[in-house]
Amino acid sequence: MKYWRKPLDFDEVKIPHGEVHIIAERCKGCGFCVEYCPKDVLEMSEEFNRKGYHPPKVVKEGECVNCSLCEMICPDFAIYSVELPDVKTEPDGAQAVAGDGS
Repeated sequence: MKYWRKPLDFDEVKIPHGEVHIIAERCKGCGFCVEYCPKDVLEMSEEFNRKGYHPPKVVKEGECVNCSLCEMICPDFAIYSVELPDVKTEPDGAQAVAGDGS
């Protein structure tokens, strides 16, 4: 997230991350999810589903901020996002998942 100035609580701000799941067979290829994604995580694929439509595909795997806008705007309930746990990078380069007691 870009800020026009550094907030006073900058070290406390945590950006959520999500994972987008697409149910391709439900999709009718309207493209609303692609159009309204604030991070441009999705684009229309070249593949066809059983209905003959082009479902979206995820192109920026780690960029989703789990805003759930794609989920809310989809008329066919063909897409949803799942929040991923926070992954902290330790000073020695090891990764720890927040809340697992590490």
